[in-house]
Amino acid sequence: MSQTNGTPAADQPHRYTAADIEVLDGLEAVRRRPGMYIGSTDQRGLHHLVYEIVYNSIDEAMAGWCDRIEVTILKNCHVKVTDNGRGIPVEVHPATKRSALETVLTYLHAGAKFGGQGYRVSSGLHGVGASVVNALSTWLKAEVRRDGKVYQQEYRHGVPQGNIVTLGTSTENGTTIIFEADRHIFNSCEYDFNTIAERLRELAYLNKGAEIYFKDERTDQEKTFYFDGGVASLIRFLNKQRQVIHDQPIYISKQLNGVGVEVAFQYHDDQVETSLSFANCVNTIDGGTHLSGFRAALTRVLNDFAQKNKLLKNDEHLLGEDVRIGLTSVVNVKLAEPQFEGQTKGKLGNQEVKSIVETAVADELAIYLERHPDETRTIVDKCYTSAKAREAARKARDLVLKKSSLDGGTLPGKLAGCSERNPINCEIFVVEGDSAGGSAKQGRDRRFQAILPLKGKILNVQKSPEKMLEHEEIRILVTALGTNIGEELDINRLRYHKVIIMTDADVDGAHIRALILTFFFNHMRILLDQGHLYIAQPPLYRISSGDNLHWVYSEEEKDKVLRQMAHSKKVEVQRYKGLGEMSPQQLWDTTLNPETRTLLKVNVGDAIAAEAVFQMLMGSEVQPRKEFIQAYASSVRNLDV
Repeated sequence: MSQTNGTPAADQPHRYTAADIEVLDGLEAVRRRPGMYIGSTDQRGLHHLVYEIVYNSIDEAMAGWCDRIEVTILKNCHVKVTDNGRGIPVEVHPATKRSALETVLTYLHAGAKFGGQGYRVSSGLHGVGASVVNALSTWLKAEVRRDGKVYQQEYRHGVPQGNIVTLGTSTENGTTIIFEADRHIFNSCEYDFNTIAERLRELAYLNKGAEIYFKDERTDQEKTFYFDGGVASLIRFLNKQRQVIHDQPIYISKQLNGVGVEVAFQYHDDQVETSLSFANCVNTIDGGTHLSGFRAALTRVLNDFAQKNKLLKNDEHLLGEDVRIGLTSVVNVKLAEPQFEGQTKGKLGNQEVKSIVETAVADELAIYLERHPDETRTIVDKCYTSAKAREAARKARDLVLKKSSLDGGTLPGKLAGCSERNPINCEIFVVEGDSAGGSAKQGRDRRFQAILPLKGKILNVQKSPEKMLEHEEIRILVTALGTNIGEELDINRLRYHKVIIMTDADVDGAHIRALILTFFFNHMRILLDQGHLYIAQPPLYRISSGDNLHWVYSEEEKDKVLRQMAHSKKVEVQRYKGLGEMSPQQLWDTTLNPETRTLLKVNVGDAIAAEAVFQMLMGSEVQPRKEFIQAYASSVRNLDV
């Protein structure tokens, strides 16, 4: 019973008053909750610090003031970014009474990106980037070359260590930022050269004429990116391992109503669509109004040309999906006030952009088609062939639906379901073969874990999408997930919010995993985008000596364990080539148990690199795949023959 004299009982909660409201001043909020500003404090967040400083230089490039950016990872894991832009202003800011440089680096939402005359368009986190990097750095030094002088100011944990000092004179303009990420905030301060290089490559494609030089002093690796062709160069890169049906990408660049529209596309003989879209250098993985405008213009103009030149019958017309099969396209827009939907900026929402892009593309494309009639007829013929294939596929699909349960009916018999009915709490393991499936079914937690064994290698849908629904294992997989596929795909009907691919740790297992990933990548990409797809990591070895047992997941870990057990008696090393070799209890302990397992989350953080890799490994061109195997054959270990 509680007390009644106004004094709370000892076990009652503390009274909530104004004194309980904590106010974090300046950049302290960033240091306290870094994930709110950069997403995470793992390597992805660490790399984001680099990108945010680079974005400031990219803004100078987009404004026409900068044409060279240098990014260097120093040997002490400091990062240096230098540009030849105008240099951040150093005079006193009228509102903060501090220098403009200090204001930019210490005030959130301070910058030339909020309606002033500094930048018409901008990238990055819209004014919080530089100050966030400063807050999350143990040490940061800013050097500005401007008005014939060189200025410098240093910071620690976002706090200035003195006023701006003048170092000397310079005939050049620009800004240099050097920073050291705070090791107390980030799990690791190890930068990955290839990951950063791919993002810098992407930025160079999106800002034609800007040269980006990248060097890693730790390993002496360096790369320079410069693409005078802009996104047309990107199209050539994406299609370099494909058989294209017209030699040069169709390229459109136009300024309309204050929006810069840059579009490039090219058709090839594969049956998949690759569409990338960007707004102010942000990869809009979910598309948006700019992509919708491009697609609408493409469909309308190709239909107009086909009708005008009697390439279609009077009652025939091409649908949007007909003109996108075998299409690689990039839509890149730059605008003053982008409106991104969601925290991840995955979709552009500016409604006016759709009509702007549609008008710009339609006007320029109509002129191009009239000037290149032979190429255009080849394109229309391909689209018309796709239309006929679509109709044939529809009839085949209707037949398949009658014979199977893709429409959400009976679940496949080989699926071992779970008792939990809330999809958020459910996970499904897509397992290679009946043997592994049997162990998994016995070892799982039946309350929330479902098991779906697939036999053999599923169809390579990168090559044969038209035969996809005829393939039994793909129908079974789609049926088990419950979402359907294609235009009928409904992610809200997904029965399991964790879809986990679990294959053997051998060459065949890797191949099957790649085939399943290709299917999801091309036909159910939303599972990747929304974070539902994972890869299980079964152990490679079981190393034991008496009661001393180790499950080992890599060659390096095996060597380390063996060195530690060098003086033990009778060390046994067992290599697991297949999941079926493990007992149900072993499979639970190592791969199924959420408390002890390791899962890799599949995402498409770098769309350009992902598209290129999937095309190389799973596409129709043999030579690039052969060259890849020859290049990396010497590094292959545990080859099962």
